[in-house]
Formats: sequence, structure tokens, C-alpha cells
Amino acid sequence: MLNNLFENISNVFKKNLKGNLELHEPAFNHDELNILKRCVKKRDVSTAGSFTRSLEKVLAKKLKCKKVITTNSGTSALQLALISLDVKKNDEVLMPSLNYIASANACLYIGSKPHFVDVNINTLGVDVIKLEKYLKSITKVKNGVCTNKITKRKIKAIICLHTFGHPCEVDKIKKIANKFNLCLIEDAAEGLGSYYKRKHVGTFGDIGILSFNGNKIITTGGGGAVITNNKSLADKIFNLSTIFKKRHKWKYEYDNLGYNYRMPSLNAAIGLAQMKKLNMFLSKKRNLYKKYEKRFNNNKYFSLFKEPKNCKSNYWLQTILLNKKSVKLRDKIINKLFKNKIRVRPLWRPIHKSKYLSKMPRMRLESTLDLENRIINLPSSPNVLNKIK
Repeated sequence: MLNNLFENISNVFKKNLKGNLELHEPAFNHDELNILKRCVKKRDVSTAGSFTRSLEKVLAKKLKCKKVITTNSGTSALQLALISLDVKKNDEVLMPSLNYIASANACLYIGSKPHFVDVNINTLGVDVIKLEKYLKSITKVKNGVCTNKITKRKIKAIICLHTFGHPCEVDKIKKIANKFNLCLIEDAAEGLGSYYKRKHVGTFGDIGILSFNGNKIITTGGGGAVITNNKSLADKIFNLSTIFKKRHKWKYEYDNLGYNYRMPSLNAAIGLAQMKKLNMFLSKKRNLYKKYEKRFNNNKYFSLFKEPKNCKSNYWLQTILLNKKSVKLRDKIINKLFKNKIRVRPLWRPIHKSKYLSKMPRMRLESTLDLENRIINLPSSPNVLNKIK
């Protein structure tokens, strides 16, 4: 069975490929080199540079939102989002456990408490039916404050994740957030180029965040962004990210505690070159999904995850779900694919299982635990399209 499962995946790809078939690697050419040369020639490399401001304008236009503030990582963008929304020490923040660890860490940096919720198997995002039922049972809302009746702590916000670029049911999550007086942060770290009901992800909530790490659909080498349509929040986030330095040509005066979280112009220059190729990347990744879909048709070991209803996904990471018979072979198949230079990866370990997070509050996580050992991400770079038979 292991050999059959291996052949079902490996036979999709051309033989005798040079090097590793990577999970997701950046695609560069002369465009990035040329703009970096301009950046260096102008000595415009700092966090106050013109390329940083230009990237923010390009992103705002693409997302159709009012304000974008670029940062040095997606994690710092999450931290700034939480602080700007007045999440305090010991406040609880709801988030899926099927998640990258950054969401929980951003909470801990400011002393708040992650509170883990379950996901919907059909979207890989927050399960809205379970969430609303759960909040009705454990919370009370009085004078505009949502309180956890069990821990006696305030619940301030919810972070929803657009997993692997697939939009969650963010409009329904927003209704629940409004009902329980919670702020909504969209973690669209993996979602650039994804749309839910024809609106770009990251623009539904109070704040959205993006990541431009080296493995994302476009990269700045390292970096992120905060998205909002609220000018006062945008001003607060900008000030927080620039050490609260007063805007003055030569004075160095500071109004409050802040952080040095702005994206350097050097990184933003790479991002500007990458943004010109975004539509091409999106097209290639959608075509890659179609190729995988055709090759895996009627497969008896796993299914290929398809974008949910009302969504247009960027298909950041192509995803298969092992069935009950093959799930026990997950680690063995990953090891065998690695030995054959095919770089795949399992799902993140659910973050409530991390030792330092194991005592944080959580609901029952049946779907999260079901998916934990079933998901494998396949090679998903745009150039993989040329390496499939």
C-alpha cells in the first residue's frame, strides 16, 4: 500500500529532475536584481525609504483598502494588530488551533491568552456553527464586554486564518464577532490574491495581516503588512511600528512605547518587483491545481482539497487529505518522498499541543485532531507547473 501511495504521488512529476522539487520557493529574475540596484544606488534602503511607501500604495490598490502599513514580519503585524485593538494582559483571543504558531506567540508577547477553537473540514477555517454555540455556552456579554464565565477573563478578539490561501467564512465570523462584541483580525498571511464573495481576504475584519516570507506567494525576503480601512487604527499602527517617533525632519522625540517593526526599503523593493508578477503566479498556481486534479482523479488513497464555495483561492499550498486507510502511512510516505527529492510537508502540529500552550483554554477540537494526521502539502511553487508530466 505504501508503494502504491508513493507511486500515485511521485508519478505525477517528470523523471530525472535536477535538484529537489521544493515545497514552495520564490521565483526571481532580472526584475528583482534591477530594482535592488536602483535601491542601493539611491542609498534608499532604510525603513523610512520611498520603496516602502510605494509598496504600501501598490498593495492598497490591489486589496482595495484604505491603509496598508508594511512590517518586518507577519508575526510583528499580528502583534501590532492586537495592541492597536486594545487587547491587554490576561485578555483572551480566540483562534484556531489548526494554525501557525505566530498567532499564539503574538498574544503571549503582550501577555494575553490564546483560546483555541475548532475548524470546519470543508474550509480549514474557523467552524462558525461550533464557534457560536460554544460562545453562547461559555460567555456573557454585559455593558459591551464579553467575559469567559469559566476563566472570568475578558474575551477581546478573534483571529481567523485563511488556511493555505483558502478563504474561511469570514462574513459569518464577522457577524459572530459583532454579536459577542469581539474585534476581528484576519490572518491572511497565506492569502494574498484570494477572494471571498469577490472581496479580497484581509479586508473584512477590523484589521487584516499579510506575510511576505520567502515561502509565500510573493516575497520581500522577510516581511508582512497590516491592512485596515480605519484611519485612526492605521495611524496608531504606524506610530507603534516606528517607535512612536514624532513625524519631524530632524527632531527625535517620542510620544509613547513603540516598536521598530517597519519594513526596510530594500525588502520593499523586492516586493514591488514581485507584485508585478502576482497575477502570473496566481494563474500558474490555479493551473497547477487543475493538473493535480486531473492526475489524482478517482484516487483511492487521498483527495485533493478544492477551494470552498463562494471562494477564489490563490492555492498557495496544494493540499491532499489522506483517507482513513492511508492516514497511518503519513510519516512513511513523507519520508519516502523526501528520499526521492520531493519536498512535501505535513500539517502544522495543532498549536494547543505545544507544551507552553497546553493549559490555554480551548473548546473540543474534533475536526482539528482529525485533520492533524491527514493533511500533506505538495510542491506548490509556480514553476512546479513545468515539472508535471
